[in-house]
Amino acid sequence: MRAGVVVTAHPGVEDLAVQAEELGLHSFWLNDTPMVHGDPFVALGLCAKATSRIRLGIGVTSPALRSAPAAASAFASLNALAPGRIICGVGTGNTARRTLGMRPTTAATMENFTAALQDLCAGRTIEYHEGDRVRDVRFLHTEAHANTADPIEFVVAALPGSKAAAVAGRRGTGLISFGLLDPAAWRALHDARRHAAHDTPRDPGSRMDSYVVTALHVLGEDEDPHGDAARDATGHLVLSLLAFAADTAADAHAFAEQLGPEEREAVRRLLDRRGTTATASDRHIKLYPNYLGRIAPEDRDLVLPSLMNTLALVGTRNDLRARITTLEQAGIDELLIQPVIDPPTEMAQLAKLLI
Repeated sequence: MRAGVVVTAHPGVEDLAVQAEELGLHSFWLNDTPMVHGDPFVALGLCAKATSRIRLGIGVTSPALRSAPAAASAFASLNALAPGRIICGVGTGNTARRTLGMRPTTAATMENFTAALQDLCAGRTIEYHEGDRVRDVRFLHTEAHANTADPIEFVVAALPGSKAAAVAGRRGTGLISFGLLDPAAWRALHDARRHAAHDTPRDPGSRMDSYVVTALHVLGEDEDPHGDAARDATGHLVLSLLAFAADTAADAHAFAEQLGPEEREAVRRLLDRRGTTATASDRHIKLYPNYLGRIAPEDRDLVLPSLMNTLALVGTRNDLRARITTLEQAGIDELLIQPVIDPPTEMAQLAKLLI
């Protein structure tokens, strides 16, 4: 299985990209969550200039954030800096929208956006809609400005039960999922994509790879798998899930209702600790600061072992290799880690494990 890394955009992130390339990692991704992290397109441009081999991804953008022409211009501009090395991840904007206090867009809107990006980034013309106004648009000047000749890889963010895997099938794209380490769930996603892709023509050279984003903690000798070090290394993923559950707890089909009693109690404690409620109109301001950042020591009790085991990879080298093999057998092409404690060290651990 290939190995890659996902980080947040910040000054100096290009140095991490260089280290990832030197370690032999396959890809380097940046989150696109505007009100929480830095701008990934600005940062990825610096990474493109600082590297020569590693693939560079946005994981993931959304039609709720940018128009198709603006997003296509950004990706084609990156493709001019790093020809053939760019990965465009597209999603409904679940986190990026919720950090604004808004709901994500629909799968249908995401599919139209993905199709428009694929066409524009390949130099084709699309119909661009704004209200009742429809116009044909395409790149009017490429050459050194934007690269529509070298292919851009497209992936769609998907979760079990969502319509996104079918979108990936119809659009001939790869899949990316956050914290999904269940092989059976991945097989179901691949089946849904395969079924939707039946008789759908694909662009020559298009890729349909599958990526999973997780956290990695290699246990030392006699180390507690649920001790402070393991909780710190995986807590950002656990708290992201708890924040989502807390944010949507008042919905008709609340995600929190799918959790066990201990997990639902953690959601309640998180809301209390952040001084908000599941119905407060400003709860996003309280729940999402430091999203996917290093957790505070006082929040370690919220990092439940059950959620650590579900979302992250914690174990000895042999344990981790066995679990990763199972994921590979389920069709995962690349393991992406999101490090927060010591990214260079965590990337090196990943490289030793998989490369």
